[in-house]
Amino acid sequence: MNPTALFRVAGAAAVVILLLIPLASSELGGLGPLVLSGYVMHLAITAFFYAILASSWSLLAGYAGQFSFGHMAFMAIGGYTSGLIGKFIRFTTAPSELCTDIPLFGSWWLVVLNIRRVGTIDESCLDMAKTETLPAGTLIVFPPVWASIAMGLVMGATFGLLVGWLVLRLRSTYLALFTIGFSEILRASISAEIPITEGQSGLELVPLFPAGLLGFSSTSKIPPYYAMLLLFLVAMAMMTWLAGSRFGLFIRAIREDEEAAAALGVNIVRYKVLVFVITSTLAAAAGALQGHYIGIITPNTLIILQMSLVIAMAVIGGLENIYTASVGAIVITFMLELLRTNITIGPLHIDMTLWRLVFFGLLLMLTLRFQRNGLLYPILERISRGGVAAETVSIRAAPDEDEVDVEDEEHPPSGPDENADAEAVNDHAESDR
Repeated sequence: MNPTALFRVAGAAAVVILLLIPLASSELGGLGPLVLSGYVMHLAITAFFYAILASSWSLLAGYAGQFSFGHMAFMAIGGYTSGLIGKFIRFTTAPSELCTDIPLFGSWWLVVLNIRRVGTIDESCLDMAKTETLPAGTLIVFPPVWASIAMGLVMGATFGLLVGWLVLRLRSTYLALFTIGFSEILRASISAEIPITEGQSGLELVPLFPAGLLGFSSTSKIPPYYAMLLLFLVAMAMMTWLAGSRFGLFIRAIREDEEAAAALGVNIVRYKVLVFVITSTLAAAAGALQGHYIGIITPNTLIILQMSLVIAMAVIGGLENIYTASVGAIVITFMLELLRTNITIGPLHIDMTLWRLVFFGLLLMLTLRFQRNGLLYPILERISRGGVAAETVSIRAAPDEDEVDVEDEEHPPSGPDENADAEAVNDHAESDR
């Protein structure tokens, strides 16, 4: 079977399996002996979250060669933007007169709640307006969760454009340093602005499905599973299309040699900024969705250890392929949880809560030393390129046999036929690639 067709079949089968996994959950009674607990479903949702981050970072670093430490910062921007909208924004059918009121269409008003003082339990301005200024029967509507998530995407793209415009004219080393500084500044700002972000206590977000969905409660794992899976599949489809388009060709040319790409007419800065904005938007989308699923987001998501985890997932899976990076993230998410199981060997008791990170770090070091393309990417490369060399050799050998026959008949091949054979070989090799 053609490798391309094989990958398409394998991809379709994987999608079908992922769609059917919730049928084995304990909420639905399981599938025979296979019963997945709510904890396993939670791990699956978290694995998809990290798969989006790792694959999008792979597109940025593995395809475009732009090494950034700001991916978790854009994830936090998406989550905090969505959470702050839910905390401070309301829609009413009459002005509150105590909050910041912005008229909208018809009789609707956008109400921005005032920031309460730290350490107080004062009612919000809207709570006071209910008893003082708002007429009876006034409707008060919370912003839809999906609209808040959409605004998180917009803010992620905006900050991605700003950071990219500021620093992507420089080399990747400066990008790494700049994004480290950007992440630390953002973390410090979130921690300090307690009246707005709740600081280290964490900002609470409304549930992803506050009223449940299709008979499932708001605490059910199945609707969030499908929501994160949908985002993962959309992100992978979009990145696959980009990687196979002229856009993907240009960013790979930039990765290999910026000067040569510029000499061939590629607008270096434009494509570097574009790939940075795209990956920042995907990170913000994952952060917003994950924040509403978990119900809280804290500045600890911005520490360098979390960013290092995403990088390690992409590197171990295979940095230069979005599929291997995403699979690496899923495998490592489950592997880190499995390694929490303590080990007892005779009198020796090993607390894996601490040692699991040691084993993970050792795996990363061995990968970087002996398998720099990751553990999964060489397997994918071998499958996709299997048989190409043998077919090419056989094609090249075919004209030689013809030449022997022709020489025996004293009819040497003409120049146009040789050119046609060469073009056929090139076309065939290109189709194999």
